[in-house]
Amino acid sequence: MTIPPNNQTIQNLPVLVRLGGQITARRKALKIRAQSCAGAAGISRVTLHRIEKGESGVNMGAYLQVCEVLDLHLGLVPLGNQAIEGGTKQIAGPDTPHLRIKDYPQLKTLAWQLDEEEYLTDAEAMSIYERNKRFLDLEHLENHERELMQRLTINRGMEQLFV
Repeated sequence: MTIPPNNQTIQNLPVLVRLGGQITARRKALKIRAQSCAGAAGISRVTLHRIEKGESGVNMGAYLQVCEVLDLHLGLVPLGNQAIEGGTKQIAGPDTPHLRIKDYPQLKTLAWQLDEEEYLTDAEAMSIYERNKRFLDLEHLENHERELMQRLTINRGMEQLFV
């Protein structure tokens, strides 16, 4: 099912279809292949496809795993104009960028088109490493960047890029 362009019509779609559309948009914006995303989330490619379509038969844990891989915050907020005691509570945005490009020399080389002062999320860094692995200079990989890549491999399912 494709999401119609009309904002009013989008609001009328079931919540899981809207969520699936947001998940798909985020994965594509990060340029993460569906197979890589599914693997990192510990689910099959078919299950990811069902999530992106907004199917209700997929267990909530799978939705949460995909959201975590894509650095999406899935939180509970009151519907409509329900009051929250103590006023409005701010919810963290879906991204928590924390990796400064210039702190990782190989990442800086691979992401040459980005501002070196820019911060990336784990998912964005993983996408850059995987997409550009043929340009990595593994012989000159600094320890802290090697540790980052190992963490991404273990925690995010990034493919093993070195031995």
